[in-house]
Amino acid sequence: MKIPFIDSLFKKEIKPLSVPDSILVKKLKELSSQTDISLYKDMEIYHHTKSFHIPLMMLDASRGLYIFEAKDWTFDELKNANIQKAENQTSSHDTLAFQNRQDIIRKKFNELTHSDGIPIFNYLLMENLNADEYEHLNDSFKELLPREKIIFSDSSQGDILKKLHDASAPHKNLCNVNDTMGTLLTQYAILDDRLNLYLCSDEQISLIDQEIGKETIIKGSYGSGKSSVLLLKTVVELFNNPHKKILIIKPTVLACDILKKKLLDIIEHGIIEVDLTSVEILTPLELLNKHQAKLGRETLDNLDIDNKLMSKSFNVADIIMCDDADHFSTDFIEYLKHLQKKSQLLLIYTDTQESDLNKEYRVARETISFHQTNPHAKALHIISTLLAKGEENIVLVSNSLSAQKLKDDLEDFIEYEPKIVDSSQHIINQSNINFIFCTYADLNELSAKHIILMDLCFTSENEIKYAFNLSTKSVHVLYEEDCQEINILKEYYESSKEPRRVGKTTKS
Repeated sequence: MKIPFIDSLFKKEIKPLSVPDSILVKKLKELSSQTDISLYKDMEIYHHTKSFHIPLMMLDASRGLYIFEAKDWTFDELKNANIQKAENQTSSHDTLAFQNRQDIIRKKFNELTHSDGIPIFNYLLMENLNADEYEHLNDSFKELLPREKIIFSDSSQGDILKKLHDASAPHKNLCNVNDTMGTLLTQYAILDDRLNLYLCSDEQISLIDQEIGKETIIKGSYGSGKSSVLLLKTVVELFNNPHKKILIIKPTVLACDILKKKLLDIIEHGIIEVDLTSVEILTPLELLNKHQAKLGRETLDNLDIDNKLMSKSFNVADIIMCDDADHFSTDFIEYLKHLQKKSQLLLIYTDTQESDLNKEYRVARETISFHQTNPHAKALHIISTLLAKGEENIVLVSNSLSAQKLKDDLEDFIEYEPKIVDSSQHIINQSNINFIFCTYADLNELSAKHIILMDLCFTSENEIKYAFNLSTKSVHVLYEEDCQEINILKEYYESSKEPRRVGKTTKS
């Protein structure tokens, strides 16, 4: 038996070697649950047009990345084996591919961060070889794979941890888990508006990996990364199925443009090459008018879904994804279900009670304040104060009449003319400014450091909670008199589990 140890360029394996949940793998899982070391099993590294399989790795953010390869070689096989170092081969039952996996990881880091990333250490999981048997192997085996690089079948958790720690002393300047694994596993990396990385939670990864059925529903709480899961799922589908056509539905033209930009950011950040012409992001009205055009009918000005549209098939895409499905009418959702007869359908809803996604990845806001006062005067005061402090990215959400009146009054207090968002227009026609007015209906996909909410007593509960959860720094709720909507929002806020939020109610 020849057992070559690979030192070649890593190639994509035709059949990736998945690591079963053996006794040693279970010990690694237990070790991960008891320490700050994270375990990743059967992961793909996407790079340009190829994916590279990593069966098992662990990350100690203070020391480095550990790569494991599991082998079922027995003592009887190894004692008579001809051990040799080989090149230009891929991993198989009789080979190892440590160097190849290191090469692709370092290449990914270098292209994204212009550095080698973090230290990488290799270990062999010997499921059928104990420490005593190792001592009786020939010197050629021990030279290529020293004892400190092997996890034996009888290794305890303490033995394993010691070998991992002996590889390197702790470093203070290594990247954190999000930056390290978010760089390697870009299909599981949430990129926020400031291009910060957040590695997906286990539940998010599970939803990204799951097969989309004829009708798949995902429910998530506010800030749980629902839209990010949709985009990452799109990337995975495009990468693995280049010929598939994907349609994504968003409520407004502006929201479609923002989502397109986010999708492009993910692909550019991850150095992934996919065909973006395979993706359409449309509003409901744009979709209906595509259907109308196919039927040779006139363009619609509103969401008039008649019997003709509901009776005629329209193979618009292989996969239809509807983000914020709870923002659409029941008739439109039924229309999507009609279209999915030859397609896969993914509907994403906001639901805080029965949620598939519960963990909020965004940093908790610093302040949330309720002000019972003259909303117009208080809004002018808050905006002026924030701008005087040099704060940026402020959104005031109200009805259109309040927005216009505040805009007129503010023009004497600030250096530039504030704008009112029109979500029916493309993003290229919207000014890139730090302070805007917006109605609740136009808010989809927008975010801000500071959110100021007015006119809540004339707004739906769903729209209010959506707006309330968009800020990253502060929320100011302005109202003159208590109403049901205000009380619902207060109750919702007080039941929130965000420990850093500091809420207050002022009256004036």
